[in-house]
Amino acid sequence: MEPQKLTRFAGRDASGMAGWLRWLPGVQVLKSYRADWLPRDLAAGLVLTTMLMPVGIAYAVASGVPGVYGLYATMVPLLAYALFGPSRILVLGPDSALAAPILAVVLQVAGGDPARAVLVASMMAVVAGVVCIVMGLLRLGFVAELLSKPIRYGYMNGIAFAVLVSQMPKLFAISVEEAGPLREMLSLGGAFLAGQIHWYSFAVGAGSLALILALKRFERVPGILIAVVVATLVVSVFDLDQQGVKVLGKTPQGLPAFVVPWLDGADLVKIVVGGCAVALIAFADTSVLSRTYAARTNTRVDPNQEMVGLGAANLAAGLFQGFPISSSASRTPVAEAAGARTQLTGVVGALAVAMLLMFAPNLLQYLPSSALAAVVIAAAIGLFEIADLKRIYRIQQWEFWLSMVCFAAVAVFGTIQGIFLAVVIAVLEFLWDGWRPHYAVLGKVDGLRGYHDTERYPDASRIDGLVLFRWDAPLFFANAELFQERLMEAIDASPTPVRRVVVAAEPVTSVDVTSADMLRELSEILRTRGVALHFAEMKDPVRDKLKRFELMEAFGDKFHPTVGSAVDDYLGKED
Repeated sequence: MEPQKLTRFAGRDASGMAGWLRWLPGVQVLKSYRADWLPRDLAAGLVLTTMLMPVGIAYAVASGVPGVYGLYATMVPLLAYALFGPSRILVLGPDSALAAPILAVVLQVAGGDPARAVLVASMMAVVAGVVCIVMGLLRLGFVAELLSKPIRYGYMNGIAFAVLVSQMPKLFAISVEEAGPLREMLSLGGAFLAGQIHWYSFAVGAGSLALILALKRFERVPGILIAVVVATLVVSVFDLDQQGVKVLGKTPQGLPAFVVPWLDGADLVKIVVGGCAVALIAFADTSVLSRTYAARTNTRVDPNQEMVGLGAANLAAGLFQGFPISSSASRTPVAEAAGARTQLTGVVGALAVAMLLMFAPNLLQYLPSSALAAVVIAAAIGLFEIADLKRIYRIQQWEFWLSMVCFAAVAVFGTIQGIFLAVVIAVLEFLWDGWRPHYAVLGKVDGLRGYHDTERYPDASRIDGLVLFRWDAPLFFANAELFQERLMEAIDASPTPVRRVVVAAEPVTSVDVTSADMLRELSEILRTRGVALHFAEMKDPVRDKLKRFELMEAFGDKFHPTVGSAVDDYLGKED
């Protein structure tokens, strides 16, 4: 008995452990980690580090907090996401899309005090983290499924275009106002014509870009890392920083401390609303980016776990003096291009940043900004999806143009406005398919089993006094009136007086209150005309809804398991 008890309890412990591991994708990856992945993850992490530091500092300043806190918001979230995040190569950190809403709250609440600004931003990160975790636990990640492949292509192509354009001024060492990709292109063209290009910076950046693209064909060669090291050495050896080439400069020193952020007398409503806003932005951006890279790597990512991972990263950032973060459309492709295989890339990047802050804060002081721009541009080029869009244009042109609309929305209005427009378009696309669905009047075709569309088979025979009508969509408020119109048209077009209508309801997967009331009204209209309304092949869940809507008594025994049995019933009564 005792061994059996021990076995039973051990089984329960193993089951419980497996349940907990579901929430820790990083641990599951570690258990199946392959030795040949390690060199690529290490190299990709080192390459990623060269972007994490300057980008983190820049976005911190843009968010209204001192630059070093951008590095804190880089390191800690990467470690948290490596444990809780399901995507193997997604890179999280400070993001340009979040800078504006963070800055808006910081300016209103902090009153120009840098210490208060850090606390406000950290509180927003905690709020954003809790919101994302709750969304994941409530399994609201399905929202990402609203975006079809053409829409995702359009969004990502727009992101790639926006990222590429945003780096061009850095490549040419030109200062332009950040006002959207198209306006930035116009400003860049004006600066080019005015002769404002810094040719030393351009030479370093263009050379780095050429080297990266040339080495890209060699899969095992870390071209990005080589290009960054070469560019740094060139600037250092030839003193190009004295010739006006902009470099990273000295890096702030120090590691984050665990702090529960709280600010007495702060406007908590503004902080909570701001935290919820950045959570929704990060949620939308991360969902699309995660699904896109999952498709590129032939893997599947649980969107609910993705929200938990994003929330854990934000929560950790807030508790370690950081600010709200999101997925990065510029750093993720850098990690991918550098050969990242697992979340270990982010861990290496985070640890490398920590080591640099502790022991060599000035190691990257000669890293040229134009070389970093070249790294991002090379990564953005790899984001563009062209080949599959050609296929979509060939087989379904309207979905191709839908993708182009999403691309234009991101290019003109920006990434956040573009993704929300993409969601709106996706919902409209879904509603359109259900609003104006296909329908058919069915008949018997010689040599074919069952009943088929008389439009496709003009020689199909119809039964006197019977209309077989099929509706290929759920019934809901947007198409209820159309259903009634098309059914009445089918009755009026019948070559013989109609005594019964059978709705082939197998494609009807749902009904709502509006469509249920329409069916009640339709049944009464048909009854006054001497026509009986029957249904065939209606799914049990739909019948359950009709029962809940109090329609089953009105319809009685007018439900048939198949169209054939409905026809047999009609013919039997006629006999």
